[in-house]
Amino acid sequence: MDGSRTPARVFWRWGSYFLLATLAIALGMLRWGGYLLVASEDLPAHVDTAVVLQGSVAGEKARIAGAVYLLQRGIARRVLLGVPQQSYWGQSIPPVARRFLEKNYGGEISDHTDFCELGPEVESTEQEAQALTTCIRRQGSRLIAVVTSNYHTRRAGLLWRKVLKVEDPSLCVWIYGVADPSFEPRGWWRKRLYAKTWLMEFVKLICARLFG
Repeated sequence: MDGSRTPARVFWRWGSYFLLATLAIALGMLRWGGYLLVASEDLPAHVDTAVVLQGSVAGEKARIAGAVYLLQRGIARRVLLGVPQQSYWGQSIPPVARRFLEKNYGGEISDHTDFCELGPEVESTEQEAQALTTCIRRQGSRLIAVVTSNYHTRRAGLLWRKVLKVEDPSLCVWIYGVADPSFEPRGWWRKRLYAKTWLMEFVKLICARLFG
C-alpha cells in the first residue's frame, strides 16, 4: 500500500492547505479588510442637494463639514440635514443646529441649509433613507449626494438605492464618504475603536446583503 495516500497523510495534507488558506485570508483582511466597508463615489460637477446622514457626535460633525465643503465648492446647491425632532430634554433641534452652522460656518452656509426632522421611529439607515426621501421630494431635488462616514458608504449606497427603487426611481444618488474619527481603513485593527467600528459595520453590511 502506498504510504503517501494513507488517511492520516491525506488528512494532514488537506489540513495544512486549510491552515495556509485561513492564514492568507486573515492577513488579507488585516491589510485590506477596512476597505470592504468603503465605497465612496466620484460626484458629478453639480448636485441639487448634499444630504447629511445622522451619526455619532464626532461623526456628525465630520459629515456636516463634508457637506459644507461641497456647498462651498459649488458642487452642491443646498444641504439637507437630517435631525431628531427634539433633544432628550424636549428642546427643538433645528434652531440649535442652525446656530451651530452660523457659529462655525457663517450665515451664508446656514441660509443654504434645510432640516429634515426625523421621528423616533427612525432607527436604521433604511428608515432614515425613507424619511429623508420625503424631504428631498419636497425640495424638488433630483440629483443627490448622500454624505456619510467612510466606513458607512458601502452599506449606505446599498440601502439608499434599494429605498429609491421603491420610493422614487427618478432620483439619482451618489455616496460621498468623509473621514471619521472612529475609523481608519488602513490598519483598522490597530486601535480598539477602529476595530469595534469595523466589526459592527461589517456585520450590518453582511445582514444588509443577505436580508436586505
